[in-house]
Amino acid sequence: MKTFFISTAIDYPSTTPHLGHAYEKICADVIARFKRLQGFEVHFSTGTDEHGLKIQRCAEKAGKRPKEFVDFMSGEFRKLCDELKISYDDFIRTTEERHLKVVQLIFKKLHQAGDIYKGFYEGLYCTECETFYSEEELVDGKCPVHKKKIERVEEECYFFRMSKYGNKILDSIERNPDFIQPESRRNEIINRLKEPLKNLCISRTDFDWGIQLPIDKKHVLYVWVDALSNYLTTIDYPTDKFQKFWPVDVHLIGKDISWHHCVVWNSLLLSLGLPLPKKIFIHGFVTFKGEKLSKSKGLVIDPIHLAKTYSVDALRYFLIREISFGQDGAFSEEGLRTRLNDELADVLGNFVHRVLTFTRDRFGGKVPDGRIDKKLETEVGERMEKVEKLLEELKVTQALEEIMAIAGRGNEYFQAHRPWKEIKSDPKKAADCLLNCVNLVKALCAMLSPFMPSTCAELAKQLNLEVSNWEQAKKFDIKPGHPIREPTILFKKLQAHNPSRQRGELATTKDLNKLDIRIGNVVRAERVQGSEKLLKLEVELAEERRTIVAGVAEHYRPEELVGKQVAVIVNLEPAKLMGIKSEGMLLAAVEEGKISLLTADKPVKPGARVE
Repeated sequence: MKTFFISTAIDYPSTTPHLGHAYEKICADVIARFKRLQGFEVHFSTGTDEHGLKIQRCAEKAGKRPKEFVDFMSGEFRKLCDELKISYDDFIRTTEERHLKVVQLIFKKLHQAGDIYKGFYEGLYCTECETFYSEEELVDGKCPVHKKKIERVEEECYFFRMSKYGNKILDSIERNPDFIQPESRRNEIINRLKEPLKNLCISRTDFDWGIQLPIDKKHVLYVWVDALSNYLTTIDYPTDKFQKFWPVDVHLIGKDISWHHCVVWNSLLLSLGLPLPKKIFIHGFVTFKGEKLSKSKGLVIDPIHLAKTYSVDALRYFLIREISFGQDGAFSEEGLRTRLNDELADVLGNFVHRVLTFTRDRFGGKVPDGRIDKKLETEVGERMEKVEKLLEELKVTQALEEIMAIAGRGNEYFQAHRPWKEIKSDPKKAADCLLNCVNLVKALCAMLSPFMPSTCAELAKQLNLEVSNWEQAKKFDIKPGHPIREPTILFKKLQAHNPSRQRGELATTKDLNKLDIRIGNVVRAERVQGSEKLLKLEVELAEERRTIVAGVAEHYRPEELVGKQVAVIVNLEPAKLMGIKSEGMLLAAVEEGKISLLTADKPVKPGARVE
């Protein structure tokens, strides 16, 4: 069997995952599922990168030991994969014993190759991205990626002779136009490689949360050498499985780590005497209101909340459809809702439901005895081959556009042949139409299954068949008499949230005299992920505690509110804000855009009524 190895970058679990992490995994999952349908034996790896100074500091801040901290955080990333139906074959963690053994073997081979030497490093280091920078690479004196102040490091360390491999890497890139994609990213790497390549500092002594160097226990390995080695660990380097799957077919990564993968990783592979990857594909960022999603900036959007609100497949569809693969793309809930309503519900869902319900109602739930429209079958087959070619070229956005155009063609065909009229005057024409439309639904089910696996599994159940290979999309081979099962609606339209309901409404009356206002103690406060304005408060009110989401984050830090006695309207309908159930509203004075919460000037019993 032909093999195919695709990897995502392994995520740095310093905090919980955001939509950008989800996007990369969904894109990789589409490609992996497509290759499986083509008959490839696929190895799809993802995971978490768990060592380094930043992790150690985050654990200390959380009051946990590093291992305890990463065990929890890694679980959150695995949960993300499972919730989004990511069909990974291996979820690798760099704290696993198997990885430690591979890293130590790799270091030993680098050392034996004469590429490791001891020296002294004096320079700049960004803890956020665990990367060394030169003065020239900084932007306004800050990290070019995180835009944060970086640290000056002065310490004894070990170096890897990366400079030795710069020309070889440049030659490989220039001889193989497909090695790094898209072209704009390839050109960036080429331009940087035209400058002399420096050797790489690969050890630290000022922290201990990492893999010790076999030759010097005082040093821990630079986190990027540790992290990049995961691609060999996940295929059991240097066993037969490694021989079977290496070189990797696709490394799928974000543009902020392109240098590490295109230069650092390739220089390590050359030192090990291993073939370079077949392809490194660099995708863009998911942005929100013009800014890249960023854990360090606190700009995050919870993908699990979106999946539960709009469905997993609607989210998967939106991200692939909205963001041109390889480019940056903006997220908005309005855009997600529009794609769901106008495309999934009105185009795809409408076509499928009309065809299957008509088959059930007018032909007793069996595909009617009709004649295949060879012209339509040929047209769909040709467009399907175009989809296949686009997917093989990793043009996943264009492939999905083409599939939805086929769904639109199905709607046109059904409408043009008017089976609801023909069933009365010429039942044979109606039967012909339905036979072809059911086959077209089957073709769409096969083509869309890498993109929307749960929806297509449900559709396959309604069609009473199993999608097992890509060839099923190419032929109209459902025969007359084939029974279908009870059709159900695949996508339900969602309306925009009512802003007044989001803010909360009076449960019984808008009469101000009947507002129930109580004094509550704020016992806990924290920022709401994905929002610059919202804080989540836990407020004690007499015998109960309530969660209240308040738009005061621009005016109060969470720690400022803990212990305050605030005025709370309690007779409101609960409302959901950013996926959090809010059970009340704070009262505040507002002047020239500044907010001042109304508080009790003397201690009172929690739950006391404000008259």
